Amino acid sequence: MRTCLRHCRARNLKLIQIYFAIAFLIIGLTVGTILERLHYRSIRKREHGFITLPTTSLKVVPEVHHVQHAELVMGSVVISVDYFKRFAASLKKLFGGELHSYSSLLDRARRESMLRMKEKCADCDMLMNLRVETSTISNGNNSNIGSVEVMTYATALWYSDRSRHGHPVELEG
Repeated sequence: MRTCLRHCRARNLKLIQIYFAIAFLIIGLTVGTILERLHYRSIRKREHGFITLPTTSLKVVPEVHHVQHAELVMGSVVISVDYFKRFAASLKKLFGGELHSYSSLLDRARRESMLRMKEKCADCDMLMNLRVETSTISNGNNSNIGSVEVMTYATALWYSDRSRHGHPVELEG
């Protein structure tokens, strides 16, 4: 009788552990999705403010303007993947295909880095020679990505004739 009770308790304990693991995965998915959507909303709103700022990867200054001042500007960000996305990506690796969780991670990091760079030179006339560098930060115990760092840099130009694109557009709350 006592061994049966011990066996039932052990089985119930295992079921409780499984339920907690599933609950944490669902909570992680929900919170991670909400935070990612909020970050994308913030990015879209801030990107709209810089829609008139010309940005190019060209190395040569257009000859229609005389450059008064040039300055190197950069922005960087480190963004981590949440545990649910890491779990989903490890399952996807078994079957192959695009890892959408890492794609959205890189997209958010790249766009956020670009915005941070533009915010440092919001009154410039043009950004040129744009470059984007990425690096991964592993979590140390295996090959899974823990975080990604994206650094964006460019040359900000101010023209002498001040035919500027204008200041960043302010959006209402």
